[in-house]
Amino acid sequence: MSHVDLKPMSGVQVAAPVGFRPLAAHWFLIVGVLAMIVPTMVSVAQQSWSTEQGAHGPIVLATGIWLVAILRKEFVPLIRPGSLLLALLVLVPALAIYALARVTTTLELEGFALYFAMVAVAYAYLGAQAMRMLWFPTIYFAFLFPPPDSLVSTLTQPLKLGISRAAVAFFDLFGMPVARKGVIIQVDQYDILVAAACAGLNSIISLSAIGLFYIYMRHNANWRYALLLMLVIVPVALLANFVRVLLLILITYFFGDAWAQGFLHGFAGMVMFAVALLSIFAIDELLSPVRARLSRRIAA
Repeated sequence: MSHVDLKPMSGVQVAAPVGFRPLAAHWFLIVGVLAMIVPTMVSVAQQSWSTEQGAHGPIVLATGIWLVAILRKEFVPLIRPGSLLLALLVLVPALAIYALARVTTTLELEGFALYFAMVAVAYAYLGAQAMRMLWFPTIYFAFLFPPPDSLVSTLTQPLKLGISRAAVAFFDLFGMPVARKGVIIQVDQYDILVAAACAGLNSIISLSAIGLFYIYMRHNANWRYALLLMLVIVPVALLANFVRVLLLILITYFFGDAWAQGFLHGFAGMVMFAVALLSIFAIDELLSPVRARLSRRIAA
């Protein structure tokens, strides 16, 4: 394998891969990338990260950048420029969609168009081998952007109906005056709307992002066990949001609607998310015999 010698300040010879050019040499590319990233990320931070649906965004950004930094020693020696044609096949339509989304102020479309454009640029600069080393951060950064509203509405409607139906059936067992009309739960004279925040999808997205990071850091080498643990996230998130709805019904019944829709509504969401995350950690520990058996099988 041929190499080009670089001379750092210390005077020690360091081998660099053929075709590698310092990122600072691509100043025009840097300016163009920043011109796309900065306005979009400001909009995402203002419109998504300040809500319950996108509260995991800053965590994903910080941990994703940190992960790329600690992988730098591993992927830098693998850098070879990727196929320009293949990169353009993704970059050109992504830029067209990005421009359309900016004009129409469609943040969800704009975010994912930016994501695919940046993946294409990274591939063109780093090449396939380095991108394979960075497969997890590449997927992980997709959680920075909010999912399309149409997708959220489609997925949450059956979840909202199921959770509201189960909550009413639960309290019927204890004779509480609770009824349901669609996704609206009637408690005495009060109506509780089971919205998307209570349907579980927000928690599934947030738990998936943080759970993926946890699984990658702890069980990167054991992909079978990592897949098993990922499957646990969905039922844990749904159960946590079901308990959240039960708590909101109890608060409304005993203290009134003002208490349930005020601070306690957001507080219940935070508590349930923390409990769900701790539950995933606990399940991971309980499944340690399964993890050990899979590790022995892989070693064999």
